[in-house]
Amino acid sequence: MARIGVFLCYCGTNIGGVVNIPRVAEAAKAMPEVVFVQDNKYTCSEPGQLEIRNAIVDKSLDRVVIGCCSPRMHEKTYRKAVESAGLNPYLLEIANLREHCSWVHGNDKDRATSKAIELVKMAVAKVSRHESLFPKEVPVTKRALVIGGGVAGIQAALDIANSGYEVVLVEKQPTIGGRMSQLDKTFPTLDCSACILTPKMVDVAQHPNIRLITCAEVKKIKGFVGNFEIDILRRAKKVDETICTGCGVCMTKCLVRTPSEFDLGMRNRSAIYVPFPQAIPLKAIIDTDHCGHFQYLRERQEGRDVPDCNICQQTCPAEAIRYDQEDEIITERFGAILVATGFKTFDHSAYGEFGGGRYPDVISSLQLERLMSASGPTSGEIVRPSDKTHPKTVVFISCVGSRDDNKGRSYCSKICCMYMAKQSIMLKEHDPDVQSYIFYIDIRAGGKDFDEFAQRAQDEYGVLYLRGRVSKIAQEGKKLIVYGEDSLMGHPVQIPADMVVLATGVEPNDGAPALAQILNVSYDTHNFFVEAHPKLRPVETQTDGIFLAGCAVGPRDIPESVAHGSAAAVKVTALFSRDTLATDPMVSTIDQMRCVGCLACAEVCPFNAIEPQVLRDGRVVASVNESLCKGCGLCVATCRSGCANLKGFTLQQLLAEVNSLWR
Repeated sequence: MARIGVFLCYCGTNIGGVVNIPRVAEAAKAMPEVVFVQDNKYTCSEPGQLEIRNAIVDKSLDRVVIGCCSPRMHEKTYRKAVESAGLNPYLLEIANLREHCSWVHGNDKDRATSKAIELVKMAVAKVSRHESLFPKEVPVTKRALVIGGGVAGIQAALDIANSGYEVVLVEKQPTIGGRMSQLDKTFPTLDCSACILTPKMVDVAQHPNIRLITCAEVKKIKGFVGNFEIDILRRAKKVDETICTGCGVCMTKCLVRTPSEFDLGMRNRSAIYVPFPQAIPLKAIIDTDHCGHFQYLRERQEGRDVPDCNICQQTCPAEAIRYDQEDEIITERFGAILVATGFKTFDHSAYGEFGGGRYPDVISSLQLERLMSASGPTSGEIVRPSDKTHPKTVVFISCVGSRDDNKGRSYCSKICCMYMAKQSIMLKEHDPDVQSYIFYIDIRAGGKDFDEFAQRAQDEYGVLYLRGRVSKIAQEGKKLIVYGEDSLMGHPVQIPADMVVLATGVEPNDGAPALAQILNVSYDTHNFFVEAHPKLRPVETQTDGIFLAGCAVGPRDIPESVAHGSAAAVKVTALFSRDTLATDPMVSTIDQMRCVGCLACAEVCPFNAIEPQVLRDGRVVASVNESLCKGCGLCVATCRSGCANLKGFTLQQLLAEVNSLWR
């Protein structure tokens, strides 16, 4: 017969302010097999845990029920407390009296208390059927894969590599650097973005523990924490990186010109190119969609006779051009994966009323950054795209693609208010005659020295902030007439502007949902990756061994992204500090004597943890890889023959919970 101890937590007033804890304690004393009941103001505190440990020893308890907050919050804490008293940590059950009771029934204390008694009764019935579970040990492959070469991914890769572990950094673009490489200066210090970022990019390229793979993406994942097997697709650059010197001769000789993605179409590049002068790796890549040689090959396949072009191959002094180079799949093994896929800016052409895409002088904030940059299309001279004259009146429009339910972007992009202040200051420094206007909804400057920076734009640089929305923009001659409102003054305004800058919001990079599905991690309705817990586990996912950093999780500024990257790197190095890992024993099991081999369980398993196994008698049955299984229970619900079960949540335990309510 079990000896069960019940511990009830007031959780301050979170539970005790609604649930009558003494009444629940009295009811618990009469429950079958309960030999000890105790309440505590904060059971998760050190004194509360000490009382649990002492009671287990003094009262010879062999099962523990704790009525407290969600097990997602403190189950690991209580398991450690139970284990330190000599009890198997899985002989513990938590009754959620906060999220499932007091927080949702705050207006009816009597019924909330009755429900709390029933929750404790179910937990007691379930824990009486618990069995001791024991984790297994699996070896750890001490290599990390970092996906994404922005500032967060760079910081994470360097931190892991500096800890002595091998890192493979995979970047989808031809160069690392991410969005930060497109910026001119950073707020609130107005530091040169390239001066901060470029040394770190060089460190990545020269670090002995980092292997950089650009023009690549993850296509397939197998395995589990500590032992992932990853297929990486490396797209052909048509250039041999091992001998290319990045001299640029091929680029000067190339006859083709096409809009530059790095400069957002504001200048042209050659078909063989390096994205920007400080690119890492500084190796040329051929754009096969526009290259004359590959255009010739396509035309010849269709029976048309056009002249061939191989001038880059003829003029390359290193003879690095490889037209026959093909895409390849690289298969590598890793112990941990760190996702830092970054962001892209909202497509402002979705706002037809602002003339984005129709009026050449209506540009995005990132396009303005490229105009300001010394390595940009105008070498840092700020001119109107339409006639190359210097703008004197510039209007900024905030929240373009942010805080707008009509466009499906209800969230705040966090950085827009600050970069509008930064760009308006820089415009004034480039040309003292410039007058900037900023239409805003709210000024959100939450960060160190951020509010002072925004105030400085108004006080020292004369930037005029207008609280209100813009209804439309119309072209009249060389002017752009901005129709908006000043809600503080209570009247409409019209501003004849030379240039309009749209403060475009942040959204996940293309391919983020597909990558999340490959990695078996969650993502939200906006396609940002979801953390295991936003406060307690902000860089982890529900899939063990996969970590998050930077804007892959949501909008972040540069300091936050760097801190996020370092935090994720610490988690990776902590994982690598052990030679073996203990797996969670609360996993599915298959009764192979009853299994009919339909493999319906394998079809629904989101973690690919179930595989077919051929027995000696030739029967095909389901088999669970316990290292991959996360104990979600989908296979148990799907199994037609009832041969699947889940340790810790067996059918017998669940039935005991239900039956307890009828006693």
